Amino acid sequence: QVQLVESGGGLVQPGDSLTLSCAVSGVTLDDYAIGWFRQAPGKEREEVSCHSHSDKSTHYANSVKGRFTITRDNAKNTVYLQMNNLKPEDTALYYCAAEQWYCWPTGHVRGQGTQVTVSS
Repeated sequence: QVQLVESGGGLVQPGDSLTLSCAVSGVTLDDYAIGWFRQAPGKEREEVSCHSHSDKSTHYANSVKGRFTITRDNAKNTVYLQMNNLKPEDTALYYCAAEQWYCWPTGHVRGQGTQVTVSS
């Protein structure tokens, strides 16, 4: 059974950086696409970034292109989201989700999330 646990969120100032981690257990990460999503209060869920090991594809939302980078360490079964130049509009609950093979995960298999708050 797939389990995902996020960590790394926090309160930061505009322009700061954070790295989120998504630790995956129960499956071999090679067989899964891992996506990062975020949801702010009163807003729709947003797809942030996704990487598929199967077809080596990487995807980013336009709102984060050039600022966020998704990487994965298959040896550690962990996927990271490096977030630079954070903006107040990046404030949200961030969670990772898994789906076999290809982006984007449906979100049915997901972690609890980690809160990111960007405020001066």
